[in-house]
Amino acid sequence: MFRASIENPFSGPHQNEKTIYSGENHSKATAAMILIHGRGATAESILMLADEFNGDNILYAAPQAAGFQWYPYSFLAPTERNEPGLSSGLQVIFDTIADLETKGIPKNKVIIAGFSQGACLASEFIARHPARYGGLIAFSGGLIGDEVSAASYQGSLSGTPCFLGCSNIDPHIPMERVHESENILRGMGADVMAKIYKGMGHTVNQDEIEEAQKIIKSVISD
Repeated sequence: MFRASIENPFSGPHQNEKTIYSGENHSKATAAMILIHGRGATAESILMLADEFNGDNILYAAPQAAGFQWYPYSFLAPTERNEPGLSSGLQVIFDTIADLETKGIPKNKVIIAGFSQGACLASEFIARHPARYGGLIAFSGGLIGDEVSAASYQGSLSGTPCFLGCSNIDPHIPMERVHESENILRGMGADVMAKIYKGMGHTVNQDEIEEAQKIIKSVISD
């Protein structure tokens, strides 16, 4: 299984794309949030979510995917079909975290958040690179692959708070995969809150924003 690394960096379609920063300057920020956009969207559009969060002293980082998608097929496809985009996207998150660490923001103060394809990429990243992060916020997403198994992921998330939110009728994200992801992340030691919203569709609702806000508050007040 691919694991990104500074020593052996992966070079793929997303490595030369921009990352947009907003919010607090890194010299004053006490926490950071990496925002991962969905298919067909942009770094600028996912940064609009930051306007919904009441978090002071947060640096926001939003990387852009080449061609407005992190990988070409459904997240339920065999992972090899979504290469090299999948590995390239995981490397982008890894490199963004490494950059934040050089700016003085440790992993336990970094929240990784995403919507749809971005939520899937964020979830897959923390499962492949377990550590104590500030949190995972996955709006309509789950672990990636035609099948997922706890045996494929090794290591501890050491109490990382995770929120998984999705509709019971989401056309892209099966409810069963959300629960599979919940169980695997919990088995890795994450503190997981999963909510399924009846009839919501493929979007983000106010309750999800409030759940995300709880994670943000815990990170900036810790």
